[in-house]
Formats: sequence, C-alpha cells, structure tokens
Amino acid sequence: MRSLNAHLLLLAVLPQLMNVHGTLSPDSQKSKSKPKEANVLRGPQDNDVFDLGLVSPEPLAKDILANHRAYFKETGLRRFNGTTLGYVTPWNSHGYDVAKMFAKKFDIISPVWLQVVKQGNGYAMAGTHDIDAGWLTDVRRKGKLAHNQRTVKVFPRFIFDHFTDRDIKLLLSDAQERTKVNDVLIKCCKDNGFDGLVLEVWSQLAGRIDDNILYALVLQMAKEFQKQQLRLILVVPPFRKDTGNLFGEKHMEKLYKHIFAFSLMTYDFSSVQRPGANAPLYFVRKAVETIAPQGCSDMEAKRAKILLGLNMYGNDYTPDGGGPITFSQYLDLLKHVKKHLTYDERDVENFFEVKNEDGRHIVFYPTLYSINERIKLAQELGTGISIWELGQGLNYFYDLF
Repeated sequence: MRSLNAHLLLLAVLPQLMNVHGTLSPDSQKSKSKPKEANVLRGPQDNDVFDLGLVSPEPLAKDILANHRAYFKETGLRRFNGTTLGYVTPWNSHGYDVAKMFAKKFDIISPVWLQVVKQGNGYAMAGTHDIDAGWLTDVRRKGKLAHNQRTVKVFPRFIFDHFTDRDIKLLLSDAQERTKVNDVLIKCCKDNGFDGLVLEVWSQLAGRIDDNILYALVLQMAKEFQKQQLRLILVVPPFRKDTGNLFGEKHMEKLYKHIFAFSLMTYDFSSVQRPGANAPLYFVRKAVETIAPQGCSDMEAKRAKILLGLNMYGNDYTPDGGGPITFSQYLDLLKHVKKHLTYDERDVENFFEVKNEDGRHIVFYPTLYSINERIKLAQELGTGISIWELGQGLNYFYDLF
C-alpha cells in the first residue's frame, strides 16, 4: 500500500500554471491503451463478478475496462437482504436503464424530479414535466416478484426551491401553511401513483433553527401522509467534526416511529479543498453508530430504517482543483493506468495517480471491492442502503447487491 498523503502532498505542490483542466476535453479522452473491443464483455453473462475473481482489493485497470459493461444474467438474484433504495436523476439518463435492468434488486426507486415552489399565497409542484409514467410502469413490472407479488416502490425526492427566508419562516411557524404544502404533495402522489416521497430539508435547516421547529415540519408531514397511506423518507446528514451532530441519537428517537426510512448521506467526506477518500469506511460506521448506538433502545428497528449511503461517483483531483466524476470520465482516466489500482487500508477505498496530456490526476472512484465492503458493513450493522445514484456507476457493480 502506498501512502495516500504523499500522493496528495505531491499534487498540492505542483505548479499551478500547468495546462490542467477540471473538465476533460474531448482530446484528453483519447487513449493509446484502449483495450481491443473484442476483449470487452457486454450485457448478461453466465458468471458473476465473484465467480470471475474480480472483487479484489487491488484490481487491475485492464480487468475493470474489460468487464465493467457486463453483469450476471440472473438480475433478479439478491445478495443483500436489507432495504435498498436507488436514486435516479434526469441529468444521468443511464440510471433509468439501470433501474429497469436491475429492478428486482431494489425495494425503492427515488427519481430526483420534484420541487415545491411558492405560488402567490399558496404552493405548487414544479418538475412534474420530468415524470415518466411509461418508465414507472416498466420499473414496477420488471421489479415484481411472482412468489409474493411485491414490487419496487416509487418515492420521488423533493426539495423546497427558491424559498426566501420569509417563506421558510412562514412555513415553519404556521401549521396551516404546512398543511397547504402537504396537500400539494399528497395530490402529486395520488395523481401519479407514487408510494411516498423523499424529503431533503434537514441538512439545509439543521443547526440554524431549533430542533422542535424542524420536528413539527417533519412530523406533521409524516402523519398527514400516513392518513393517505403514503410514506415519508427523510434525508439526513452524517456526523462530521466540522458541522457537529446535526442528526443524532436524540433526533432518531423522536422521529423513527413516524418516518418510513432515513437516507443517510455517508459520502462527500472529502472535497477539492480537502482531497481524499469519498467515504472512508470508519466514517460510514461512525455515522450509523452515532444515530443508533450499539445497545440503544429498539436498536434493530432504528437501524433497519437507516439507508446507509453509497456513492457511485468519484473525484478527480488535479493541481487546479478538479471535482466529481462519473463512470465515463473515470474510464477515460483509467485507460492510462498500466497495472493495478492502489488500495488504502485505512479508508478501504481505491485510487490511482496518472499523468496525461491534461496534467496530473489523483482519482478516487468506487470499485467492486470498496462497494462490497460497505455492503458487508450494512449487513453487520443491520441497515439498509441508498445509492447516489444509479446513472453514475458501472453495470457490473449491481452483481454485488
């Protein structure tokens, strides 16, 4: 194992005037080391990634390039028995295909479609133009299990968009305003056949307002949903030293009997300002144990409602910063790697360093091994999983779930 800190220090002191771009140009995506097309597997296969010996702590770049488009033909086989949610975004359309191909592996699909906006003295739902009824029908049909008639549930994510401080204050202080919002949400669910919604608001407001005010917003919504046989999933932040405990044990105790699940954002540990691993395993474990510690009351029920977040994107760090990358940018950079990826034992993640015509890159992106270790952690802790997001990963990743 090579020292990650040494790599990042080297990157930090490189001349800032190098011809490096955070976004890869079309020319930079060309590579002399591209494998022959005849050696690249695609589509359904007779063997899964375990049979092929691909789940390795130090995978060879050529093995990733040759196998990432393939997947085990039994797409209905599930290895993970906890609740599994997959997010789908309109800006990564491959996720729509992934949700259909592997529908039986998911319990919940969450399309990132909706925004609640202020409209005069009331509220309206924006983003409904993204709703794809035909795709929803396909996902539910492909996600159906014949033996128990269970099928994948659809919980679109929504946010409060373009709300002024005055709008937020009114919503938080007036139960009638909250009922107006909830009526809009419920109508949208009923009109489109949704099973519930995913609410992303806690990270934006926690630490800025009193907990009791946030409880009122979330609990009123959850209870009004329940009356209509709808369910609410709440997105929550992980414990971080720099932000403190914005969602912890006391919040879980207050909410868990009313909230269907908690989508825990255990990723984005590092950034351009602080380069490194996307989601160190110790950080992921601590995030869960902070919310539902070992031995706490009703621990199993609480942890079963936590959907441990898995990122399917990576980061490309360059002398001028860099930023997040998805599978296509990752594969373009990976073509410059001659041997195996480096494994960081502390973070339980892989990375590699390359220098191409754009300059120097240190790249972190999930591998079969790093994802499998996080799935094993979820099994150990008794949590579910939430994947951000399906359009950013490699097809063969889904053999693991």
